[in-house]
Amino acid sequence: MTDRETISSLFAADQQSSLTVTNIQGDASTRQYFRARTAEGAFVVCHDPAFNSGCADSYPFLRVQRLLLRHGIAVPRVISVEPENGLLLLEDCGDQLLQNMFGSPLESSIPDRYREIIDLLVRLQSITGKNNEIPFSLSFDREKLMMEFDFFIEHALGSYFAGVLDSEKILSLRCEFEAVTEILVRPRHFVLNHRDFHSRNILIHRDRPVIIDFQDARMGLPQYDAVSLIKDSYVSLGEELSDELKSRHYQALRGHSLTSMSYDEYLFYFDIMAFQRNIKAVGTFSYQTTVRKSRAFEHSIAPTLRYLPEYITARGELKKAGSLLQPILERISTAP
Repeated sequence: MTDRETISSLFAADQQSSLTVTNIQGDASTRQYFRARTAEGAFVVCHDPAFNSGCADSYPFLRVQRLLLRHGIAVPRVISVEPENGLLLLEDCGDQLLQNMFGSPLESSIPDRYREIIDLLVRLQSITGKNNEIPFSLSFDREKLMMEFDFFIEHALGSYFAGVLDSEKILSLRCEFEAVTEILVRPRHFVLNHRDFHSRNILIHRDRPVIIDFQDARMGLPQYDAVSLIKDSYVSLGEELSDELKSRHYQALRGHSLTSMSYDEYLFYFDIMAFQRNIKAVGTFSYQTTVRKSRAFEHSIAPTLRYLPEYITARGELKKAGSLLQPILERISTAP
């Protein structure tokens, strides 16, 4: 646990007397976030245990932060770092998440905000770099995608939904996951992806989107981030806006010469990628619930699984996986 005394080392002596520290609820990761206030203003402190195991120059968060900043993508500024304690002192960009717009007085502006964010996403996906440097050296290859599928098998099927599927059906389902992975590993179509591009990782600060939690950026199909945004586990956009945003994303990719796919191909890979991404999310939520003993994500399991029939119905490639998952889908059909 990071304490006030440790965090105070980030500040000058004349600021430490007025320092107050409060927890900020983070996403499903091992990182801790705090809001630190001094007479000079408010700041965000991130404690990442992985930071103190290496040097600052090789730390993915800092590498990706500098990359995005150089290309005009709004991200929090890094004020100082303390690798020996795993600490980063960051600009405080407030707590108005994109998610918070839903059910608020700003709800009528949601479509325009999402159109803006789709355009921002394509700017991010336009960024290129050296293949041997992070984040361009990382990708959604077979190993990564299957690791995410296996995480779902272990923590969703083996724990949260334990006993719903027998071992033979789980083995058959894993074979279907292998087939889905083969479809999705298409390096010639890969672009840079944020990797967690959803409504809890986009702040609205000074009336513009600010991207956070970008340290896991890697190469993959452009649909990966679009799926994260449009088929979000935390909010529902509705069919009309979802369809518009898919089209907008595709047209922007074409306009930037980032894809050679036809629109039908784009939609095909969107659905297959959405299946994988939502399965991955359910694995994470199940892990948080059963292993980390956190109930903060359990209520997102059912809404995420409810996306799956749409893809299963649309794509024959998912039919067998959908049949095997049917007992799970039936179980959550009446959940809140």
